[in-house]
Amino acid sequence: MIEKSTVSKIVEEWLDGKNYFLVDVTVSPDDRIVVEIDHAEGVWIEDCVELSRYIESKLNREKEDYELEVGSAGIGQPLKVLQQYYNHIDEEVEVLTKAGRKLTGVLKNANEEHFTVGVAKKVKEEGSKRPKLVEEDEIFAYDEVKYTKYLISFK
Repeated sequence: MIEKSTVSKIVEEWLDGKNYFLVDVTVSPDDRIVVEIDHAEGVWIEDCVELSRYIESKLNREKEDYELEVGSAGIGQPLKVLQQYYNHIDEEVEVLTKAGRKLTGVLKNANEEHFTVGVAKKVKEEGSKRPKLVEEDEIFAYDEVKYTKYLISFK
């Protein structure tokens, strides 16, 4: 079986000096390899083809047969690595917590420990008849959430 660490090392070699970053590598027991990369401005098919050929040049099909798929980290897919959080700051995201709470808001900040989402909430101020929409920042540790997805807007 082809090792995930072997494939990851090959991908990192190809990524060196490029603005792409590795999102995920999976290797199934039947040697189906899936590599996901991303870039702040999107992923070009030509680069996926180039990476695929690079990986194939480093693996020996005579020794082990495998299936290889190289692609981008898909639109609407959960964010998996910190660089994706950085790339989507100031964009609308959906967060599902492990407690089952789902909310949408604007991703304001991210670092190694946590990320911040500005969420619009209705708050009734003292003396007013109607609640007003107020943005409040909510901070989440990565291990508190099932997923964070950026939302696509067609406005």
